[in-house]
Amino acid sequence: MTSLHYSTTAAALSRVFATGACSETRYVHDPLTGLTHRTNELIAMGRARLSASNVATWPTIHPSDLDRHVPVSVCWSPLVRCNLACPHCLDDKTVPELARKDRGRIAALLGESGVLAVDISGGEPLLLRDLGELAATLTSYGCVVSVTTNGWHLQRRAEALAGQVDAVRVSLDGPDAESHDHWRGSGSFRRAVAGTRSAVAHAIPTQLQTVLMTSTRGIAQRMVDLAADLGVHGVTFLQMLPIGEGAALAGAEQLTDEQARATVAGLDIPDAVTVRLRTRDDAGGFTVVRADGRVWRNDSVAEGITTLHSLSSPSDLALTGRDGSA
Repeated sequence: MTSLHYSTTAAALSRVFATGACSETRYVHDPLTGLTHRTNELIAMGRARLSASNVATWPTIHPSDLDRHVPVSVCWSPLVRCNLACPHCLDDKTVPELARKDRGRIAALLGESGVLAVDISGGEPLLLRDLGELAATLTSYGCVVSVTTNGWHLQRRAEALAGQVDAVRVSLDGPDAESHDHWRGSGSFRRAVAGTRSAVAHAIPTQLQTVLMTSTRGIAQRMVDLAADLGVHGVTFLQMLPIGEGAALAGAEQLTDEQARATVAGLDIPDAVTVRLRTRDDAGGFTVVRADGRVWRNDSVAEGITTLHSLSSPSDLALTGRDGSA
């Protein structure tokens, strides 16, 4: 199960969560951290504004342990275009992009399917002119919506996003320009930090995401300190997955889950920050809808991803067993 460290300060505000129930289990999905929590409290179903400090005290549950016919959450990458070229990117750049009208169709199918949360990723989702429309479609069906971005265009779009999405996750691979730009290109740190500050200023629940690799584990503490300085809710350290572009780096950069846990366990976490580690086990069976409109799913240990079929009806997101139950 994932490692999670909460602080009372960062968890204090209310935010929008997605809620659901199956059998006798009630649960809440957090669009900011990507975690699902089990609760015994009586809560309204659907999109609900809850105290983040209360949710922080509820135990996490792996979505595969819930009796659901569709995933709790999915990652939707409606485009492969990106202004950066990160060597550890999970996306498949050979996948064709659907037209704008087809993106709207996919958004409606996701909403109709019964998934609780959609993280819009890419590629770089802030390159989409229709991002707001897609988010509005999803929220109209009761989904919570997050956006994962490299932050380059976040400063100019933060004001609009504040009325469109429930959370923003900014990808940062270093606490300064030298370390971050090594992975993502010149100027990317400055733009990402400016965008993050703008998102925080517009009261968007915001967190940093850092790919944990051999080359970056040594700066993990400084990433936590940067999160505190920027005023974001926290940091999620993502275990590197040998998928997409990242497959070429796996031999030199991939940590074991045990090494990753030890890195996070050794951090000094300020009061204003929450820290989560997403291990490869956590990512096992996770569902992705790519720019081609097809449903893809990580294998059980997140060392590969398989395309299943086109998303043509809500039933195409149905789970077929534990390997697909995330």
